Amino acid sequence: MRESSMEQIQKLVKKQKEFFYSGKTQELDFRIHCIQRLKDAVKRYEPDIINALKKDLGKSEKEAYTTEIGLIYTECNYIIRNLKSWIKPKKVKTGLIQQGASNWIYREPYGVSLIMGPWNYPFMLLVAPLLGAIAAGNCAIIKPSEMTPNTSKLIAQMMEGIFENEHIAVVEGGIKESTALLESPIDFIFFTGSEAVGKIVMQAASKRIVPFVLELGGKSPCIVDQDANLELAAKRIMWGKLLNAGQTCVAPDYLWVHKQVKNDLLKLMKETIREFYGEEPIENPEYGRIVNEKHFKRLTRFLTNGDIVLGGKVDKERQRISPTILDRISWEDPVMKEEIFGPILPVVEFTEIHEVIDQIRKAPKPLALYYFSESEKKQQFMIQSVPFGGGCMNDTIMHMASPYLPFGGVGASGIGRYRGHASFECFSYEKSILKQTTNFDISLRYPSAKNGLKWIRRLMK
Repeated sequence: MRESSMEQIQKLVKKQKEFFYSGKTQELDFRIHCIQRLKDAVKRYEPDIINALKKDLGKSEKEAYTTEIGLIYTECNYIIRNLKSWIKPKKVKTGLIQQGASNWIYREPYGVSLIMGPWNYPFMLLVAPLLGAIAAGNCAIIKPSEMTPNTSKLIAQMMEGIFENEHIAVVEGGIKESTALLESPIDFIFFTGSEAVGKIVMQAASKRIVPFVLELGGKSPCIVDQDANLELAAKRIMWGKLLNAGQTCVAPDYLWVHKQVKNDLLKLMKETIREFYGEEPIENPEYGRIVNEKHFKRLTRFLTNGDIVLGGKVDKERQRISPTILDRISWEDPVMKEEIFGPILPVVEFTEIHEVIDQIRKAPKPLALYYFSESEKKQQFMIQSVPFGGGCMNDTIMHMASPYLPFGGVGASGIGRYRGHASFECFSYEKSILKQTTNFDISLRYPSAKNGLKWIRRLMK
């Protein structure tokens, strides 16, 4: 859909609400059929999706499939296998004062859901929540990012080929269209993007008290302790950092490394980058590019912070920045003041783990945290000592790959969870129902009941 006026969007929302109240979207067979059709469409469009992601972000075929397409297949399969059990009303216990009744929890879809996607994973981070919306029985309007126009156009083409607008619609465009959507009478908002825009979404939702989920970001720390497997740590850290040229919300933003192993780890990370991308990564076709000139300029300013241990090369014409490691960084440097979102890794050394924990606690709660240590005791201590959305012990990013793990942030890094069963719960709410018998009536609650209060006191103690 390319119409952008408020009036046309209002008409679309009205049309979707009418379809929602027809009850069709809540039929199990309809939901499963829609998810299967979406999966089949992704298979048909797979080469086109890969091509669009290459044009927009320079993603290689392997990276596009692994991080965007393959995850959608996994999600579809998981939902199709389990949806029948998820939608069943759940019977819960009944209190003494409710004798004769039964208590049930129903999962109810919100209605018309608005899903606003980001530019860094423009396909997966739009389609994954859409699967949750469909599974829960919603209608949905999806808004792709205008910063990845090729993927946006392809998503619109694909969705229009498999869904009616009254069920699933795509609205392309920029700020004007996003504003109109946020001001329309939608029932739920799912937003993935920056904290700054997340605040705007939150304000818009508060005006009409619309429930929402925000998937944001922040500075996700990575910590390598002195007893870590350094060779594996180097590979897993650099893989996670350089995925999508560092433009990943859960990428290791900066690295804490124990003083005793710092030099060894830096050496191994240099070797790892050469192994992954060769002597000149900036020339490697498998290595991604920065999304646009604005972000490219922002990132190049960080290259003056600290000392460049490796990398630092830029290609303005192709908007590429080589994998870069910065040493001798201070907390006052600009690179430590905001989420980097690029292939630049600042390194900070430590001697005591408590100084790491204290520093992380002072900052906004991160979306992810990664800790490398061979000690189970140390791992557990780290998990319990620092608030963060989710993460890995002895790995990076991989917690996002599982439909069994809910994904989301905490505080400034996000509100709400999705993926797998959590997506179904995200796009629905619990409707509590008491079903009362008419075979008998306990009259203690009525004003006319003799000694009613006496018996109620006994029952409710």
